[in-house]
Amino acid sequence: MKEKTSHVSVAYMLMGILFCVCLIASNLLETKIVQLGSYSMTAGFIVFPISYILNDCIAEVWGYKKARLVIWMGFAMNFFVVALGGIACALPAAPFWEGEEAFQFVFGLAPRIAVASLAAFLVGSFINAMIMSKMKITSKGRHFSWRAILSTLGGEGADSLIFFPLAFGGLMPGSELLKLMILQVSAKTLYEVVALPLTIRVVNYVKKAEGTDVYDEHISYNPFKVREI
Repeated sequence: MKEKTSHVSVAYMLMGILFCVCLIASNLLETKIVQLGSYSMTAGFIVFPISYILNDCIAEVWGYKKARLVIWMGFAMNFFVVALGGIACALPAAPFWEGEEAFQFVFGLAPRIAVASLAAFLVGSFINAMIMSKMKITSKGRHFSWRAILSTLGGEGADSLIFFPLAFGGLMPGSELLKLMILQVSAKTLYEVVALPLTIRVVNYVKKAEGTDVYDEHISYNPFKVREI
């Protein structure tokens, strides 16, 4: 296939938008701890793994450099929404409005969660994309399923090690925090495994439609070289 590296296609743009939406939604949903049977986890679980699946798709089809651009866009959009939430919290509430306490709980907690989420997201997402990229070269493009699973384990593991202590340290017992971290990594990786048949179909379809299948040979993995796309 012919490699295209200098343009941004509609498919890439749509995946990038969905990636950003998933991150913003997960930040808000992380403020709630849900109970599923005997297990506790954050409500962000329902949407956050999708961002890692999209990361895998983007890195697989367009390569690490374009994945890097989307990761930084997700970071910027997350920060923008948190800043807007902070401004809204600072504005005086109308005396007749009864939802101020709930609003302040969600968006008032958001800055701490956002800082934890943004730091964890950057590290986890770049590790995920780097593993996908380097394993694709060493495997000569084969074994996408294994690459997707292992990259998710690496990315989600780093993400959880950073996010949960920063976001919930002091708010819950240490043993519960550790269980939550292990459960989240396991559940999100399982999420990736269950979604693999669909992910493979999407990747194959996009590769064919876009006419591109990038191998990241001789590139810089420096996360700050955003202009290199």
